Amino acid sequence: MLTIATARPSPYAFDIATTALLVIDMQRDFLEPGGFGESLGNDVGQLRRTIAPLAALLNDARAVGLSIIHTREGHLPDLSDCPPAKLSRGAPSRRIGDPGPNGRILIRGEYGHDIVDELRPLPDEPVIDKPGKGAFYATALDALLAERGIRSLLVAGVTTEVCVHTTVREANDRGYECLVLADCVGSYFPEFQRVGLDMVAAQGGIFGWVADSTQVRAVLPATPVLQPSS
Repeated sequence: MLTIATARPSPYAFDIATTALLVIDMQRDFLEPGGFGESLGNDVGQLRRTIAPLAALLNDARAVGLSIIHTREGHLPDLSDCPPAKLSRGAPSRRIGDPGPNGRILIRGEYGHDIVDELRPLPDEPVIDKPGKGAFYATALDALLAERGIRSLLVAGVTTEVCVHTTVREANDRGYECLVLADCVGSYFPEFQRVGLDMVAAQGGIFGWVADSTQVRAVLPATPVLQPSS
């Protein structure tokens, strides 16, 4: 077992063989200028600060054989999986499915829907396409984690108070132990970032732990860990 002794609110222990790094929605529509996030008046720089530490963590996680899973939020081209309550968000011509600088906003297969180049998944890293905020809703994520024997999640991605929070809460209800990586999750709103992380670790870690990616990287082994055969 590896232990992050300085995690909040208490030390966090995990086994590489039963842990996955879950990278949530690091997509162009959210992180790049001209995308959906910026069209709503948000400062994408608040999210882009997560790219460098997450890229460094991905490099180290790949080197030791840690399971890595990515997610993308988006919808079918006919919007049949997008409920009206979600579709109405945003100003006219800046809503899900509308044309944007990177293709139709949050539509699967469009350029803006895909993950930023700096964090491009490797061919053997699963990418879960999700229609909702949480990564477990209407996806095969839970089955994939069970198939791999995963019980712990290192969680990165955007945004802290929406898709990250929703996913961690869902994971906690399913029995997964989650460590949210403070420098690898981001919000457009600094106050939401701070409070969102505090909420995770409150009341003795009511639904998770919080630490920086540097703390995780410091305890990873120098050589790959053999995964159990399925």
